[in-house]
Amino acid sequence: MPITPRPANLKLTGLMSSLRCSQLFTGVPPEDLLAIANFTNSISLAKDDYLFHEGEPSLGFYVVQAGAINVHRVNAAGKEQVIHVFRAGESLAEAALASPTGYPADARAVEPSTVLLIPKAPILDLIGHRPDLALRMLGSMSSHLRVLVGMLDDLTLKDVETRMLNWLVKHSRSAPASNAGPVIKLPGTKRVLAAELGTSSETLSRTLARLRSQKLITVAAKTITVHDAGALAAMLRRNLGEA
Repeated sequence: MPITPRPANLKLTGLMSSLRCSQLFTGVPPEDLLAIANFTNSISLAKDDYLFHEGEPSLGFYVVQAGAINVHRVNAAGKEQVIHVFRAGESLAEAALASPTGYPADARAVEPSTVLLIPKAPILDLIGHRPDLALRMLGSMSSHLRVLVGMLDDLTLKDVETRMLNWLVKHSRSAPASNAGPVIKLPGTKRVLAAELGTSSETLSRTLARLRSQKLITVAAKTITVHDAGALAAMLRRNLGEA
């Protein structure tokens, strides 16, 4: 996990721009953003490099500058459960700032990535002088909690097909449109998506193949194109017993 040395003022404007693109720091006054940028470090990760492991002491929290970070836990049986895949502009591990037990999960790059480390001591000192920044961080953690609650709701769905349909319907609503329909960018590999849905890669592949054979979707290496979102939503309702 190499930390890039940052000589005085080098790339300071770029760091401020990256921080400003994060929802956490949107609207933060320039003088505060400059103060944060001055103690922020850039970390480069190759694919499959770990950013941190569960239980490690918190160094601070992170903003994804480029790439994607898979935050997950591993159960007693060795099965990985994806909590969320964080992408550019998203922040993670804010809660670990106040945790005596360190990071609550593992974090690994699913593609070459750059993250910004906002170190613990100086950000806590700044928060002590700027309560509004503390409120912003609480809002960000609340957003993460909603993601977790949504994930738990999804995992209670009765079978993999229903979970897959639910995932496709939800993500197609915000996906960019093409002539063929909404194009959903996959969160890393299909293995990552399988873990997010609480299933195996093989079962996920079979489920996608069934939907593909019905010409409802097209699956590419890094995207899924939804050809008939209405039909997928109708199938979901039937599976849930709502039709």
